[in-house]
Amino acid sequence: MINTEQKALSINLNNDIYGTFAEIGAGQEVARYFFKVGGAAGTVAKTMSAYDMAVSDSIYGRGESGRYVCEERLQRMLNREFSLLENRLRQDRPSAQFFAFANTVAASSFKTKSTGHGWLGVRFQSKPNELPSDVILHVQLLDNQNYLQQEALGIIGVDLVYACFHYIDESEKFISSLMADLSLNRIEIDMIKVKGPAFAKKDPRLLNLELIKYNFSQAIIFDESGQILQPSDALYKSHPLILRGSFRPPTHVNFDMIKSGLDAFKKDIPKDQLDNLLVLPEISMSKLLEPGGLENEDFLARVDLLSALGHKVMISNKNSFHDLNSYLMKFTSGNIGFVVGIYNLEALFDEENYKEDKYGALKLIGTLFSRQTKVYVYPAEKKGKGIFHSADANISNSLILLRQLLIEEKRIIDLTNYHPDHFNIWSRDVIKMIEDGNNNWQDMVPQLVADTVIEKNLFGHKNQPI
Repeated sequence: MINTEQKALSINLNNDIYGTFAEIGAGQEVARYFFKVGGAAGTVAKTMSAYDMAVSDSIYGRGESGRYVCEERLQRMLNREFSLLENRLRQDRPSAQFFAFANTVAASSFKTKSTGHGWLGVRFQSKPNELPSDVILHVQLLDNQNYLQQEALGIIGVDLVYACFHYIDESEKFISSLMADLSLNRIEIDMIKVKGPAFAKKDPRLLNLELIKYNFSQAIIFDESGQILQPSDALYKSHPLILRGSFRPPTHVNFDMIKSGLDAFKKDIPKDQLDNLLVLPEISMSKLLEPGGLENEDFLARVDLLSALGHKVMISNKNSFHDLNSYLMKFTSGNIGFVVGIYNLEALFDEENYKEDKYGALKLIGTLFSRQTKVYVYPAEKKGKGIFHSADANISNSLILLRQLLIEEKRIIDLTNYHPDHFNIWSRDVIKMIEDGNNNWQDMVPQLVADTVIEKNLFGHKNQPI
């Protein structure tokens, strides 16, 4: 794969590609690459660098939010710069593929300890005279020095422009190329949005899934209509209630866990903050990588079903509860709740699961049970032994007293408002019934799920010939 300088030079030497670079705030590095490698006259119509907020407002207008490092500001930049290209240069360059690159960035500084972040995007024509398409990224800048953050931003900006003109038909290569010259500890891409004719045959959710597959992002969140959300915005000031699972497919027990967990979680949230409660089914990448789990249609089906049932959905690369909790705590100071089954609780308190970690069980369990986090336990019925609650779970002897302390401190809470008739519903059994043509699975899922699985032949379902 070619490096950043070679990509910039390749763009410069293509006489059909012509455009503008507009960079405000800390993002002043992308255009520099195109000048440094030579031949920029063949590509660069204009560069714009607006560092002062008043200057930026005079050019692009003041946004409703009053923020400068936001998607709204980026869209204003793309709209203006691409329109100027068309109005001023189209007559002279009738066959050119115009593009406008823009970014708005806040790097970390001496005044703040917050991580740098930024929005960057390209509006471009993938073919001459075609309507423009957009790619927009939100990135976290992870370097601890300002100049390194700027350098990383310059690299990913060049990579993005190059990908728009070379990898538009190859989704995996498009995503992987964005970090070709960057390590994962320098930049995190936590969302990508696309639109326009260049992406007419692509589902934007799959591009975001690629971010998780390559570990370019720690988590992605879809709203109830399947649109991608920036995690920091979605989680800001929220009180998230998380149910982890495969949701292949979503079953009655999943939604009973959510309902009973929600009833308990609400009691721990101030009444004037109930509007900030966020129910979030979450699927870890490890669940998607299970056998039969990572076909695109399968992934989209799970997101579609959960969205249709009124839920936002998170996909993460977090294998453990404590890692996911640490991620959530970066974005919210609100209460965090995890709804777990008895078998999840037993795994949490099984020392064998921590043997390979240098910190051990006490440290990692402590990371989960932070000052703002509680675990809500959905009971299970064990054959011949009745209903099991948190105190009945089989756990390592050395952790029994810790569990008892967490129960007494109300950090582990047993759920009470549940339906015992759902206890014996397991997704793996539902899948086997679907594959075997046993229609009893339809009694184990919401009607919308059953209808959709049958209509679209999901999860191995095969419609019977008439």
